[in-house]
Amino acid sequence: MYIPKHYQNNDELELVSFIKEHPFGILVTQGNNAPWATHLPFIIQGNTTDGYTLVSHLSKANLQWEDFKNQKEVLVIFNGPQHYISASWYGEEEVPTWDYIAIHAYGEIEIMDEEALKKALQELVHTHEKKEKNPVDLSKMSPHTQSQYKGVVGFTVQVKRFEGAYKLSQTRKKDHPSIIKELEEKKTPQATAVAKAIEKENKKL
Repeated sequence: MYIPKHYQNNDELELVSFIKEHPFGILVTQGNNAPWATHLPFIIQGNTTDGYTLVSHLSKANLQWEDFKNQKEVLVIFNGPQHYISASWYGEEEVPTWDYIAIHAYGEIEIMDEEALKKALQELVHTHEKKEKNPVDLSKMSPHTQSQYKGVVGFTVQVKRFEGAYKLSQTRKKDHPSIIKELEEKKTPQATAVAKAIEKENKKL
């Protein structure tokens, strides 16, 4: 994606951490006549030495998976907080803008075998259930419930490269106090998250 230099984030560890915090991504592949996109939960595995793998699954009824073997490269998009930035928050006249965080992961896609799919589903459920008051264990569910895995297709994406866009008003540092104040006063999850992201980015500037 197009990312002006001052908005680029090339810190791989930070990008991976962001994906772990925002694991609901968009898988984009090329169909016969048009791009195909599906919103899916992902787990990211690996390290900076051996590389990273994205793991997910989709319904067999979603025929996007039938074209996996024809893909040279796929794209997975992870979106973070975003918010409109009003020009009235600046000290001098300037156009308004939009602040946001987005990560693109590009790589090769491959369908899992049945055993790998079962393990991936258990890991996905465990990752999120461990945060709950009464976590459930997929492996302890009835055979009938567990058999639902037969209705999905598991896959991995071997990540070849990441692109991170952290557009957080870096070019308007002198206006950050005003921008952060206005965002915090909105008292919405998106505005609050962007304000915190700008504060965090300020520590790097």
